[in-house]
Amino acid sequence: MLALPAIGGAHFNMAAAAEYQHVMLSAMENDDDEMLLMLLQDQERTGHVTYDPEWPRFDLETLTDDQCREYFRFYKDDIKRLVRVLHIPNKIICENDAFASGTDAFCILLRRMVYPNRLADLEPMFGRPKSTLSMISKEMLNFILQEHGHLLENFDQPWLDQAHLQTYADVIHAKGAPLRNCIGFIDGTVRPISRPTVDQRVVFNGHKRTHALKYQSVVTPNGLIANLFGPIEGRRHDCALLRLSGLAEKVEALGGQFEDRNGDRFAIYGDPAYPIRDWLLSPFKQAVLTAEQQQFNGSMSQVRESVEWQFGKIVNLFAFVDYKKNQKLFLQPVGKIYLVAALLSNFHTCLYGSQTSQYFGLDPPTIEEYVG
Repeated sequence: MLALPAIGGAHFNMAAAAEYQHVMLSAMENDDDEMLLMLLQDQERTGHVTYDPEWPRFDLETLTDDQCREYFRFYKDDIKRLVRVLHIPNKIICENDAFASGTDAFCILLRRMVYPNRLADLEPMFGRPKSTLSMISKEMLNFILQEHGHLLENFDQPWLDQAHLQTYADVIHAKGAPLRNCIGFIDGTVRPISRPTVDQRVVFNGHKRTHALKYQSVVTPNGLIANLFGPIEGRRHDCALLRLSGLAEKVEALGGQFEDRNGDRFAIYGDPAYPIRDWLLSPFKQAVLTAEQQQFNGSMSQVRESVEWQFGKIVNLFAFVDYKKNQKLFLQPVGKIYLVAALLSNFHTCLYGSQTSQYFGLDPPTIEEYVG
């Protein structure tokens, strides 16, 4: 039986907190649901950490690179680089006049997102009461989405111009895809949430047998999520996401930018749930397929798998979005949290690459090029 450190009252200390968080992070990374449940139940039994005003305030400079990567998913210098590139203000001021430096506020948000901890568990690290940590993380969440949410909404980006789209089509074809004009892949994802107290049927997904919200992503071979729409109710079909997202209108607005070197339209490839359009393709769906059609479906399915890798990267990096008991509709901005997690995942890809970019052998833009 695992001996857990006492975390309540006078028995609490920083070493115990670090050990406890390390054990919980290990349980998350290894998908050990039984261990995670035991840890969380132990937290509830021992009670909330009591804030001590004598705890030192957070200082990023006291942490090593390895600690920064474990606690925040980014190295120390890259955290500073992100603060600068994202134009995070020097001081973040909350509604209740609580404030923090931009770097501290960004680290609070990152630590909150890394795995499903409670705000009380962050008090010793940042030397602030949980009420203040809540306000600061909310301010940073709103800031990132308001200032940079457009990166997930439109295609008017330097790394999505005609020359880049042609490169994406070339590397996908070179990887074995029969299509020569495919520039990315589209898919929907179901994110489970805690069962709401009202309107439960609206968000219940019958296929996954869980209450959930749905999102739609377009992923390019450099490993970035080029477009992310959502959330909508978990019961809705992928075709509903496609229609509500306005993706067709956004593609049409690109005009000649969405044409290859031969003057043909570029295309986004999806699973069989999607309809066929001149810019949107999916596998052959007949009951009886020819050998050529089967080969086409198999080849495209193999390269399309990369879109699933990006969904996986979001929840692997920022596991807070993957613990549904913490995703409480009407009590938390659940959709906003996932969108910001996707943005942070894109930032991570720009700095360190991803499985998708390595698979296609295509480097993502720098963080400066991506944010603009």
